[in-house]
Amino acid sequence: MTAEMTPGRVVDPPAVPADPGRWARAIRTLLRRPSSLVALSFVLLLVVLAALAPWISPQDPNEQNLSAAFAPYSAEHLLGGDELGRDVASRLLHAIRLALLAPLISVGVALVLGVPSGLWAGLRRGVADTVLSRIADTLLSLPGMAFALAIVAVVGPGLVNVMVALGVVFTPSLFRVVRSAAMSVAEEPYIDSARAIGSSTNRILWVHILPNVAAPLLVQATILMGLALLAEAGLSFLGLGVQPPDSSWGSMLRTAYDNQFRAPLAVLPPGIAVVLTVLAFNTLGDTIRDVMSARWRR
Repeated sequence: MTAEMTPGRVVDPPAVPADPGRWARAIRTLLRRPSSLVALSFVLLLVVLAALAPWISPQDPNEQNLSAAFAPYSAEHLLGGDELGRDVASRLLHAIRLALLAPLISVGVALVLGVPSGLWAGLRRGVADTVLSRIADTLLSLPGMAFALAIVAVVGPGLVNVMVALGVVFTPSLFRVVRSAAMSVAEEPYIDSARAIGSSTNRILWVHILPNVAAPLLVQATILMGLALLAEAGLSFLGLGVQPPDSSWGSMLRTAYDNQFRAPLAVLPPGIAVVLTVLAFNTLGDTIRDVMSARWRR
């Protein structure tokens, strides 16, 4: 491998020595799998429903009508009414926005904290790696949900606070994935070539190493999206997440649980929505892992 040197300018060697078309082939393979295609279509459907919720909702999700409390399934209330007579179908549609926003916030926080620290520890080694790894091990040794509850107890309930707390909980796992991948990539010859021609550490991290750890990072982030949704639903079920009058699938499950003898079917709409969405994210993560592993081995 050769590299050109020009006055006042550093020309790096190719950052990715593998076939540049591997991502396109991996996407095509991903779309050919029925399970991943169904999962991806379901997630895209949720995005469309979340965007169109104000226009396609049968009723105002917060409009109360006590005469329709625990109303059965009907043409007026497609999925029935809750304890205050609010339309369950409308609340379910509007809750999709929070169901998608919550994982984005938590995984985004984990990416911001975990990726730079993992790249730095994997490349630099030494004291930085030791300190960051011990911090990650300490956080991983704590029960995740209990740690999130402790953070929420300090900063207070609310969607953003809960998701930031979950992001801190997810950070050690992303750190370990990125660190491990970065340590492997750092041993490649083109990294030595980049160092030899004078590339800075930051340039090596973001231009050479990050593109090569994107595959395991994408897999982990996709799986964490499902875990974040499940955790948000659990915390909202406990009353620590989304606060009234906003609706979330977790708070709807809590309402259904409190009134299970008066409306036994009320648990089905939010429960099925949570199960299918988490299953879709996990299916995408597992399929991306299988596809990327096969392509990288080739």
